[in-house]
Amino acid sequence: MRKFSSLIIFSLIIFINKTIAQKLQWSPDGNSFYTFSEKGISSTDPVNAANNKMFMTVQDLTPGGASKPLTVQSFTVAPNGKLLLLFANTRRVWRQNTRGDYWIYNTETKKLVQLGKGLPESSLLFAKFSPDGKKVAYVSKHNIFIENLADNHRTQVTKDGTDRMINGTFDWVYEEEFGCQDGFRWSPDGTRIAYWKLDASHIRNFLMIDNTDSLYSFTIPVEYPKVGQNPSSCTIWLYDLASGKSRRAEVSGDPVQHYIPRMEWAPTGKAIVLQQLNRAQNETRLFSVDATTAKGKEFYKETDPAWIDIKSRWNDNDPTGWDWINDKGDFLWVSEKGGWRQIYKLNLEGKESLITRGNYDVIQFDFYDAPTGTIYYTASPENATQTYLYKINLSGGKGERVTPAALSGVNDYTISTNGKIALLNHSSAAEIAYGSVISLPEHKELVAAKRIKKAGPQDSKTEFFKVKTTDGIELDGWMVKPAHFDPNKKYPVVFYVYGEPATQTVMDNYSAGKNFLYKGSMADDCYIYISLENRGAPAPRGREWRKSIYRKIGQLNIRDQAMGAKEVLKWNFIDTSRVAVWGWSGGGSSTLNLMFQYPGIYKTGIAIAAVTNQLLYDNVYQERYMGVPTTSNEDFVKGSPITYAKNLRGNLLYIHGTGDDNVHYQNAEMLINELIKDGKQFQLMSYPNRTHSISEGEGTREHLSTLYTNYLRMYCPPGGR
Repeated sequence: MRKFSSLIIFSLIIFINKTIAQKLQWSPDGNSFYTFSEKGISSTDPVNAANNKMFMTVQDLTPGGASKPLTVQSFTVAPNGKLLLLFANTRRVWRQNTRGDYWIYNTETKKLVQLGKGLPESSLLFAKFSPDGKKVAYVSKHNIFIENLADNHRTQVTKDGTDRMINGTFDWVYEEEFGCQDGFRWSPDGTRIAYWKLDASHIRNFLMIDNTDSLYSFTIPVEYPKVGQNPSSCTIWLYDLASGKSRRAEVSGDPVQHYIPRMEWAPTGKAIVLQQLNRAQNETRLFSVDATTAKGKEFYKETDPAWIDIKSRWNDNDPTGWDWINDKGDFLWVSEKGGWRQIYKLNLEGKESLITRGNYDVIQFDFYDAPTGTIYYTASPENATQTYLYKINLSGGKGERVTPAALSGVNDYTISTNGKIALLNHSSAAEIAYGSVISLPEHKELVAAKRIKKAGPQDSKTEFFKVKTTDGIELDGWMVKPAHFDPNKKYPVVFYVYGEPATQTVMDNYSAGKNFLYKGSMADDCYIYISLENRGAPAPRGREWRKSIYRKIGQLNIRDQAMGAKEVLKWNFIDTSRVAVWGWSGGGSSTLNLMFQYPGIYKTGIAIAAVTNQLLYDNVYQERYMGVPTTSNEDFVKGSPITYAKNLRGNLLYIHGTGDDNVHYQNAEMLINELIKDGKQFQLMSYPNRTHSISEGEGTREHLSTLYTNYLRMYCPPGGR
């Protein structure tokens, strides 16, 4: 997605703690979780520290003959509880460390045995015990293997895996835009494996060039389907362990012109269930595929005039699983078809019933507590800048807020697997409080929160406001005024913008009003810092708010921002001659469009890692929000900054990493050519081999921060006048 790392949206502390919480590995009973350190693996009771204990010591984690212990990222427990499957020596695949080595640890013999011997180091992905615990399946080099734990005999399930024929995992764009990584599933009885197969043989490589790491430059290929180019062919296959044969799931549709972001075994094990999206992503169909015959039957269909959102439905950012609520095959489904994002109950015959009711959005589904029939979900009906935990019974009714009124702001819950306790990280513009342990459903605080920071009276206050544009659109915003604000003076204003459907900027968390790239204090330097939330942002303000941007990225969102800025500039303490805007990724694109389309408003811009031409970006993201270009590219051209580059009048600093596999440096060079052709002066900073986050390499972040601050101070001078 065109989105910079969460540092842009959340403070560093919130980002780290939320990431840790999302990856917590709970004990089987849900009363404790595991932590990984140089001392080994610990079992941590979040309620009673007296129960904390070492689960595996350094000695346990040291293979025979080795001098160092394994560096373990996670583990799973076999059904019999005697074997542990350890994931160690991990390496990154695009965004996360999902490949590495796997070891079996026997808790009775205290011995470690490595799986996949003879396969390349750190090449195994997504290893999983069979339901009986006697085998482990995993992926290596785009093939699936099954290893028998009794004798370590290895069976190769697929044999056609290459760099372009992908079994059991996904290509770049599926991971980037759908969050799909783990691409195979054991059947409940262990007799079959269902898996994805992607044929990326027709996807062209985009070649990035490395000029600095050796005497001669070399290219780095990335399989990258751009707008208008066909995606990989995607099919689902069923492997039968007894016969050693695979059968393709028979579902209607062209495998090249659809996506399959979700697949899971039905609870009975007699069928798999998959979700298919058409190429335009405005139609979804659910299929049940018989495990024996591989024949698929469609049982549900949904359409949307714009797009059907996949990733917003799951709080772990991974849509590949399924939210079953009983053994019959009933499951939870989230849809915006009623105008608001609501939770439904759906069964394998397509029968549905609405659970949440009312004119508000379910932001995400958090947890289903089967014993009580309680659904926990995140929502904020009254304020689109905040998030709270709600609960509702499976039978429906009125949702009840669980989060106390005192916790105003953004609240992130990690609920234990037994549904009885949750870890809570709370953030608002005024404070950060993390590590609170609460009981459910009564929300009793069992362990008090730790406050990293609470704003003091001397700190600049983040103010939330609303502004109505000349188009009648009401926008949320936040603002931080100078530390010693004088209403009789005029101050420079800096707008922070994102503006696309991937994320919000106006949230009531501790990063609101704080600029992590600015060296020093913007408030002390007497800047006014503002962010506005335009239509199309994924705020909980209803389907129409979010999807009005369809086919209008670079137009509708840009007008909302500019018209909102016009209202702000009417305030008598704003210096309209000192107006700056900046953003990263999608925000970089918005910055360029604002500078080029509304040069009379914005005098200075800093754009980082921007898509300058929408036709250069990946097909899944851009076609989802802009449609599939068939006969005309008109909408893409109208929304692209490069189209309006000739209008530049102000001061522009453009920044991009040459190793960006997400938004290619090609975007920078095409914009540069256009600005040169039009005789427009600007400044450019290229960071060699840095990715989309521009974070790699010694001194990089310090250099970027200094560059950003110096440029802003020079061309949008601080201070009241």
